[in-house]
Amino acid sequence: MSDTTTTASSRLYRPRVSTVLGWCSLGSLVTLALFGLWGAPSDEVQSDAQRLMYLHVPTAWVAYLAFGVTALASALWLWPRTRSTVWDRVAGSSAEIGVLFTGLCLVLGSLWGKPVWGAWWAWDARLVTTAVLFFLYLGYLALRRIPAAPDARAKRCAIAALIAFVDVPIVHFSVTWWRTLHQDGTVFTDDLKAHIHGVMAFTLWFGVFAFTLLYAYLLDRRYRLMVLDEDREDREVARAIEERVGASTHAGTPSANGASASDPVAAGSASGAQS
Repeated sequence: MSDTTTTASSRLYRPRVSTVLGWCSLGSLVTLALFGLWGAPSDEVQSDAQRLMYLHVPTAWVAYLAFGVTALASALWLWPRTRSTVWDRVAGSSAEIGVLFTGLCLVLGSLWGKPVWGAWWAWDARLVTTAVLFFLYLGYLALRRIPAAPDARAKRCAIAALIAFVDVPIVHFSVTWWRTLHQDGTVFTDDLKAHIHGVMAFTLWFGVFAFTLLYAYLLDRRYRLMVLDEDREDREVARAIEERVGASTHAGTPSANGASASDPVAAGSASGAQS
């Protein structure tokens, strides 16, 4: 089924669900701030600099989640049975959120790395692969803005999204495959044993939950904005066609002396005959 024949909804969620998500996201982020700043104890080694973990890890998780949703939506668009404009919009909306949170992850990591490593940036495998991921999806967003027929654009963007997603597992396993400045897994190691407990573990997990709610809310908002942008473009195209047709009709209307306004030779001959 072609996406040109599919009627897509202008919203991902119902308005009430979106409103509840927004308020829940706000409440969760406020609660996270309270626990992150005052509820959780400071680290014995890194002191208060470790509190950035409660933002750094959730932003990395949302980046993974957003790019995963983009890849899944792209695959669903490529499969003829599920092809729909909805999946193309979801892919584009989720990719924008993923780029935003990947950028935040890099910035927060840099702020955390300065007091711990003594440098804002290091040519570390995790940092480099994350930066590559950021620019890959920036390229994906640029590709979406290149003018083309809707089906052609959606197809090339879906393929690009799937190719770019290959870097996500590389980022995640980079600390295992190469020697890096990053520590190994804090929440789960290879033997599935957590290295964080108590209030610190609760705050970290709550941060992941709060940022997941925020992602779900932003996805609906960005999807809705994309629909409005498409409607505006359609109206502008329709208006331009109407103006073009109106101008052609006006130009071809005969004048009072029987000659067309767009035919100066005939109009001049008629004027000479009258004189």
